[in-house]
This record gives sequence, structure tokens and C-alpha cells, in this order.
Amino acid sequence: MSESLPVTEISSDSPALSFRVLKTWNKARRSIIQLPHGRCDTPMFMPVGTQGTIKGLTSEQIESVGPDGPSIILGNTYFLSLRPGADKVAALGGVHEMMNWRRNILTDSGGFQMVSLLDLAEFSEEGVRFTSPVDGTSMLLSPEKSIGLQNQIGSDIMMALDDVVSSTTTGPRVEEAMERTVRWLDRCLAAHSRPSEQNLFAIVQGGLDADLRRRCVAEFLKRDAQIPGYAIGGLSGGEDKNHFWRVVHLCTDLLPPNKPRYVMGVGYPLDLVVCVALGADMFDCVYPCRTARFGTALADVPGGVVPLRSDRYARVEGPIDPGCPCRVCTEYSCARLHQLACREGGAELLTIHNIAYQMHLMRRVRDAITDGSFPSFVQRFVATLYPEGTCPGWARDALAAVGIDV
Repeated sequence: MSESLPVTEISSDSPALSFRVLKTWNKARRSIIQLPHGRCDTPMFMPVGTQGTIKGLTSEQIESVGPDGPSIILGNTYFLSLRPGADKVAALGGVHEMMNWRRNILTDSGGFQMVSLLDLAEFSEEGVRFTSPVDGTSMLLSPEKSIGLQNQIGSDIMMALDDVVSSTTTGPRVEEAMERTVRWLDRCLAAHSRPSEQNLFAIVQGGLDADLRRRCVAEFLKRDAQIPGYAIGGLSGGEDKNHFWRVVHLCTDLLPPNKPRYVMGVGYPLDLVVCVALGADMFDCVYPCRTARFGTALADVPGGVVPLRSDRYARVEGPIDPGCPCRVCTEYSCARLHQLACREGGAELLTIHNIAYQMHLMRRVRDAITDGSFPSFVQRFVATLYPEGTCPGWARDALAAVGIDV
């Protein structure tokens, strides 16, 4: 396809999720996911609140970022199990009640900590044994344990425990991890006790090896009736972007068209737009919130960022981004935000803005797919970020692969 088309026949329903593709432009999809705590319009970006909160913000502040506020935020099973503990979360009525969050929540399985806490982990077929970075105690995170914790926590989307290796790893360990991920998925499915209330997504692994990715997806498709959605994992870990986009492109070609596709760990605006073009629906990353704490705002400007601690913003009376509808851009000047950022303040305001920016970017992407202007939107977006024609070669190649020349 090379034009915007209605695709009403692409849909799926499971006990706790329904998915409808409304419009496409080539591989890019405008869809709706209905979850227990509300509707999600995709493509969408999901901010990360590792321990049940986005640092520095209340749930009310997250909801108030604007009309395009997040419909899902992320929590991390491993860290929530350490503090306050999954039993305490359950006693409070689940993670939604604990957070006072009325919208949806996705929990990572804890698998990523196999990479981020590598020095504190021991691996086996049984699971991964972590030494707590909080108090030094030991915990075996098995597929059964991960799903049991997530059932207690009560997230709307749970991730299967996968065997995660660094995206730059090569050799037999990558194949071992892929095959174990498939075996662990079966154990996760068997352990899942709340399928009518919570969704269990599978995570495609296989490193940068196309054959391993194909084999993993082929195994998952044998279990498709039990899987309401799929994630593409094991990326955004320092691999060459030429490999990154090709893996995403391959996996979206292989995965079922009637299920959501989630690329884990993607949050740079250019990466989001490219991955949407490649057929992905859902994304998450700590980047917009973390970069806010360093005084940097996201904006449609050359380079894509506004480093507010720089002296050149000390007398700028205008907003960060005139096109952004968030309250930070309507109520605060760059000069005032520069003052706050230079005093190690302002992180709360910049976090609100950066989340709003990502949400608004995804809204513009959805609108462009809907009205058939997606290619021209992408071209304008890239030209704004790279006005001198310096768009990275990997992004040019990725977009060209789906019929968009930049």
C-alpha cells in the first residue's frame, strides 16, 4: 500500500483487550486498543514510572499534561516487588489504587534487569537470581514468580519474563536466550491467573540475528491464540542503528497484523517516527523524563532539544516550543525556565513539558496517518530537526524502505 486506507478488517479481541486498526499508510497504523482502564489511541508513547511514579510528578500532574495525556504508564515488576512489595500493593487494592491512577498501567517483567543489574544477577533455566541493590537480599525471579507478582500488582498489560542479553552480544548466548524466552513464555502463560483482567504480552528476542528473530516469532505464532499482543525486545542497548531498524522492520513484517506491536525502550523523537513508519504501535523510554532532570527540553527545533541551562536562553522571553499546547509552554518563558534549571530546579516543569511533547508528537503522527499526509509529515519533521540535510543515514534508509524519501 502507498496511500492511506481504512482497514476495518484488521482487529482482534481477547478477554481484557480489543484491538482495531482504523487506517494505514503503508506499514504505519492508526489503531485503538481498549484495555480495562480505558481506550488507548496508537501509535502511542508510554512514560516510565519505574517504582509506581514518574519522578517528581503526582498522578494528577501526569493526567493534566493536556488533552493528549498518557493513556498508559509503565511500572517495573522487580523494583515494585522490592519497594513497597507486591503484597503491599495488592493490599492497597492494586497498583492503580496505590498510585491514584485511573488509566492503564503496563509492567515490565523484570527481564531487563538481567542487563541493567548484570553484576547482581545469576542465570539458570529456573530463572534469574538477583541480589537486591536495596538491602542485599536474594530473590529468584522465575517466570512463575514474575507473573505472580504482576497478577498481584494488577497491571493492565503484563510482560512475559524473557531471557535478555545486551543488544551487542553475539555468539551462542543469543540463541540460548531466544530459545529460553520461548520456554519461559509457556511457563508464564501457565502461571497467569487473571487472563480476564490482565493481558500477557510476549517479547520477541533473537538479538540482531534475523534468523533467530524469525524462529522466535514462528514459535510465538503457534501460541497466538493465547497472546493478545507482542513486544520487540532486546534493542536500544547501544547497537548500530542500521541493525536496529532492520530488526524492527523484520519483526513487524512477521508479527500478526491484528495484534498490537510494542517496541521496547524507544523514546527519541526521530526513533519514534521511524518505528511508526516501520509498523510499530507502542513505545516506552525513560529518555524524556530523565533528560528533563538535566535541564533539557524536547522541541521541534534543529537538533530536537532546547538545553535550557545554556546562557543563550537567559533572556529568551518566548516559550520552549510555540507549537506545544502544554501549560509549561503557555505559562513560562525560556528565561524563567533557564533560571530554574540552572539552580537545579525546574525538573518538574520540564518533565511535564517533555511528556506533553511526546504525547503531542504521537497525536500529530496519528492525525497524519488518518488524513493520508503521513509521508509529508515525516518529511517536514525531519527537515525541522535537520535543516541542513544532515538526517542520519540509518533513518533515511529505514524511511526509504517504506516509501518515504527524506
